[in-house]
Amino acid sequence: MDSTSDATGHGALDRRPTGSALLRESVTETIRRAVFEELAETGYARMSMEAVTRRARVGKAALYRRWPSKEAMVVELVSEAAAAHLPAPAGSGSLRADVARFVRDTVADLSHSLAGRIIPDLVAESARNPSLREALHTAVLAPRRAAVAALLRQAMERGELPADIDMGLAVDLFGAPLYFRMLAVGGPTDEAYVDRLTRAVLAALAASR
Repeated sequence: MDSTSDATGHGALDRRPTGSALLRESVTETIRRAVFEELAETGYARMSMEAVTRRARVGKAALYRRWPSKEAMVVELVSEAAAAHLPAPAGSGSLRADVARFVRDTVADLSHSLAGRIIPDLVAESARNPSLREALHTAVLAPRRAAVAALLRQAMERGELPADIDMGLAVDLFGAPLYFRMLAVGGPTDEAYVDRLTRAVLAALAASR
């Protein structure tokens, strides 16, 4: 028997990528960084697959083996990044705590230097590009809204929200004020602001019928 395995086969579960698999992961991570840096620096409209290959120092084949187009590449990588920062599916047991956590986590996410430049550009480009808008909605926005809706339904089950709230409006209220402040008008987002926004969102949620 292979020394890395036992009778239950658990050794196979512990194996990490080696050789060519590890190289592929390393190349993909290099490309990922290059895509986000290129998006932040030049924007989606001006970004090209060729520019990404130059920044990542890889051949064109390395990109086209993974994605057939710039749109497919950007949507997949952005959706992966967004999925890593989805609200937790299970709430804390308190709507106030869930809202405060959402606000703090979103402040942290949007404070990243690349995210703060990439997100406004993709929003603007989506208004001009229906295909990109639909792809980003399906891959990025819809899962995030679904996660927020799940937290709101848990609050309704606990009696913290009325059962007849406008769910679509409630989901908008959960994040829209913070996105607008950080990506459009600016302003401090310190702990005092987080507390004020949390209280404002809670009041608005209770009235969103």
